[in-house]
Amino acid sequence: MKILIKDPIILDDKGGKFETYRANILIEGNKIADIFEQPTAEQLTDVDEVIEASRLVALPGLINTHNHSPMSLLRSFSDDLRLMEWLDKKMLPAEAKMNKEDIYWGSLLAIAEMIKSGTTAYADMYIHMEQIAQAVKDSGIRASLTRGLVFFNDDDGQRLREGIDLVKNWSGEAEGRITTMMGPHAPYTCPPDQLKEVMDISQDLQVPIHIHLAETHEEVEKINKKYGKSPAQYLYDLGLFNGDYHVLLAHAVHLDDTDIRLLENMKGGVAHNPFSNMKLGCGIAPVYKYIEKGITVGLGTDGAGSATSLDLFKEMKMASGLQKLDRFDPAVIDAHKILQMATLNGAKILGIDQQVGKIEVGKQADLILVNVNQPHLVPHHDMASLLVYSAFGQDVETTIVNGKILMKNRELLTIDEERLLYEVQQRSKRIVEGV
Repeated sequence: MKILIKDPIILDDKGGKFETYRANILIEGNKIADIFEQPTAEQLTDVDEVIEASRLVALPGLINTHNHSPMSLLRSFSDDLRLMEWLDKKMLPAEAKMNKEDIYWGSLLAIAEMIKSGTTAYADMYIHMEQIAQAVKDSGIRASLTRGLVFFNDDDGQRLREGIDLVKNWSGEAEGRITTMMGPHAPYTCPPDQLKEVMDISQDLQVPIHIHLAETHEEVEKINKKYGKSPAQYLYDLGLFNGDYHVLLAHAVHLDDTDIRLLENMKGGVAHNPFSNMKLGCGIAPVYKYIEKGITVGLGTDGAGSATSLDLFKEMKMASGLQKLDRFDPAVIDAHKILQMATLNGAKILGIDQQVGKIEVGKQADLILVNVNQPHLVPHHDMASLLVYSAFGQDVETTIVNGKILMKNRELLTIDEERLLYEVQQRSKRIVEGV
């Protein structure tokens, strides 16, 4: 497949500062083959599709670094509750009623929403991951998949086997769009012996680790009471941050300056989930401190059960606003840093930055086209600021992943949206009934 994106405004990351220029983008197969001002006859030979893009901005696809996709079935089911009440009385009982087919359709719903709001790759942690992997394969999105591992009770090693099987069976599948990680859920659900075993497995299989960290005050208190240390110190003492492991830390809300210093040699980074943290009353992650220490920070949504929507454009606004408010300083973080968090930084945290994260010749063709010819998106003084502070997911007109058009003119091309909406409406009713 050969696609020509004709004359878009390209938003290019120049070392953390985004600049704009007009050019044509040629996609061949799954890669960006060329970027040029005036096409030659040779470049136009055998072009299968031309996308007229003079009123559109091309930017790298957004990357959601933390999600629980099937929780889309529980969107707005249990809002305005404290975290443990929300989890114990609503989420867990409803999730227990989900079957494998529900997991598939719930994850496909999340994927459809992400594609329609400009996300081209995401990190997922859940159960029945083979169903989610199938949804990823069918839809065309890119994903890093993780079987969440909780060690509250003895299951004779079943969860761990499922995590290993996911890595062995799905790594590199779906034309290379699927990568995998090992997923110990959190310090408070993973005792030291089991967590160390998962770390050893990740080394043997050569995959990263995806783990929640210090999302709530309650977690910090629980770990301190049990081990006499903070959650970050707990993981540090096990060796997780010594540079041998590539780590995705979800949330990292409650870390003090001593904790943050422990992360400085870590490979990977922090998945910041601003709206979920805000909506559940968890707190504000010290993102500006992470950035000051050179720690990579990406953006995530968390599951739609808490985040309500999976629109990373919304998360960019929340991430910026929360840091400014927390420091009483509007200059503490600028729009360019926020946009980098949503693109290249996300790719780094997922370990796929050699393939995606920038619009660059030789990179895989994961990019989006945003319609900026609308009243709320003119004039065009600073395009990065405009997109971060003024744009929303519905402004994305076209989404391309791995050289394949997944959405064009707001129409999904790989997902039957009408059937999807019917399926999830029926399934969600059954799941929440009586909960």
